[in-house]
Amino acid sequence: MMLLKLSDFIEDNEQESDSTVTYWYQGRCQKSGLTHKLPRTKLSEAVAYGLMRQLAAAQENYAEGKMYGVLLVQTAQGEKRVLKAFSGLLQGKSEVDGWVGSISGRNSLVLEEAYTLSTLEEIKQQLLSLQNIPERSLYEQLSQEFSSKLQQLAATHQQSKQQRQQQRELLYSTLSGETLSQALEQLNQQSRLEGIERRRLKNQRDESLQPLVMLIQQADENIRQLKQRRKLLSRQLQQLMSAHYSLTNFLGQSLSLQHLGGLPTGTGECCAPKLLHYAATHQLIPLAMAEFWWGTSPTHQDKVQGRFYPACAARCQPLMGFLLSGLTSSSSSGVIPPTPLDLAGLTTVNAKEILPIIYEDEYLIAINKPEGLLSVPGRGSHQYDSVISRITHLLADGDQCMVVHRLDQDTSGILLLARHRQIYNHLAQQFRQRKIHKVYHALVKGGVSAQKGTINLPLWGDPNTRPRQKVDFCYGKESITHFQVIAVAENFTRLEFIPVTGRTHQIRVHCADQNGLGTPIIGDRLYGHESATTRLHLHAYSLSFVHPTTEEKVYLTVETPF
Repeated sequence: MMLLKLSDFIEDNEQESDSTVTYWYQGRCQKSGLTHKLPRTKLSEAVAYGLMRQLAAAQENYAEGKMYGVLLVQTAQGEKRVLKAFSGLLQGKSEVDGWVGSISGRNSLVLEEAYTLSTLEEIKQQLLSLQNIPERSLYEQLSQEFSSKLQQLAATHQQSKQQRQQQRELLYSTLSGETLSQALEQLNQQSRLEGIERRRLKNQRDESLQPLVMLIQQADENIRQLKQRRKLLSRQLQQLMSAHYSLTNFLGQSLSLQHLGGLPTGTGECCAPKLLHYAATHQLIPLAMAEFWWGTSPTHQDKVQGRFYPACAARCQPLMGFLLSGLTSSSSSGVIPPTPLDLAGLTTVNAKEILPIIYEDEYLIAINKPEGLLSVPGRGSHQYDSVISRITHLLADGDQCMVVHRLDQDTSGILLLARHRQIYNHLAQQFRQRKIHKVYHALVKGGVSAQKGTINLPLWGDPNTRPRQKVDFCYGKESITHFQVIAVAENFTRLEFIPVTGRTHQIRVHCADQNGLGTPIIGDRLYGHESATTRLHLHAYSLSFVHPTTEEKVYLTVETPF
């Protein structure tokens, strides 16, 4: 049974009247240029929370992380009912009793899809094996050992060099002639022997590491070839799926994904397309929708269980304009008629509160980015709502704006945008040349051992654990951060950070890693495994740069909100 009762999810009947809008799903129709919208309401969220309780009660069956969605609909008899859907597969199945299943067209691709997915899984396992060959860890171990030995030898030789210099000074004051020459030659011979010792150790290092380097390079080449094959197979499957998958909107129009534009693999298997397609093909009127993440997954560590998310930017968002076409206004449905593109219904508050602008001229804009908001729209299952998507609807030239740098989704503070390509290039060059000065404020758990200092650690984004970064002395890139304690309390320390480089999650890793401060930023679920607080306590406090046109120094600061 697909159509479920509200009472299956909520107990309080009074909630049925709460149509307060918390978010708008929206999309622009390519033909009419109109924006069509469907709300997420307090009632749809309450239904979603009811579904979460059901998932939690049978957690062993829903441990795999994925998006889930509920759609409130009105039947031809005027009754409110609920549809529920999951993204991709559930327990390895596309069709599960009580859930909206795959969009029509998948059955004709079962054999091709099964073969391709099986091959892709084999490639995945081969990639994992190649990425984890023992030679990599052995190389890292030996490299660190030789590095340590060379450092120790260099320290010993430096001490010997100082002693020889003292001896030379003494010899010059006490000896002369042939006796002096012979004594000095003995010291020079000691220096040459130490040079030979250094070269011998370096040769031993090269002889030990070179075979490992060759094996690692061969493995990396195999990885490159496998990734190319994986890309080709995925593209071929996507072309088949795009031609066979057909979506229907509320005008009764049906189009294949192929005709709806080039979209990534997996489009059509997300919650929103499943739910809206089912409603359109069963004469149901959508009232409100809510999508949320449930479960854990090593490939989606940025997702928070139980949090509501907008339609994903890469797969769902491009379909919304078509899927929602044909909805008409109705006092009972809560659906509003299509309107020209405006603020896209992101919120009902004043535009400057939607996206606080702290500096603006005809060349650039500076935003006080709220925590929880992306800098740019993400891909795949990431959010569409972002600084760029909001600025696009907020300003007349918003679609021309470009972020010059980025802040993590959970980091608040100053974000710089250019209004022209030339301005973007100028500011980007300042960032590359490290001429832009940035200051961050953060709270970390407990205390730190030093009042100020510099952290210099090589960071690497392991492709198997994205988006996590880690300290890696073999593959990592240099990352430098200056820090200083601002205040100390019983359970936390307030710090100021000045990053010299701009690696992904640089300050977060420098805080959490034992080679850095050894204490995570409060609220850092990715590196601190903490969920008690509502936000990451990291804030881009100030930014200074040379204005691209006036050549004057610009200093920007925003108050730290914690």
